Amino acid sequence: MSPHSLTRGSARSAAEVNEQIRALWMRAGGTLSAQERAEYELLVVEWAAAIRSAVIEAA
Repeated sequence: MSPHSLTRGSARSAAEVNEQIRALWMRAGGTLSAQERAEYELLVVEWAAAIRSAVIEAA
């Protein structure tokens, strides 16, 4: 996952990003390498942005 993809905002839903987070943990077997940890952190930021966007749209 490119860090630049987050600068454009999340085009994916929180559910889609959450699924990718779950898949990452499954692939990693519960222990993340440094590279996987960096990917995880980017995904969490994207997930949080998607959640905020959904809340704003709902309001």
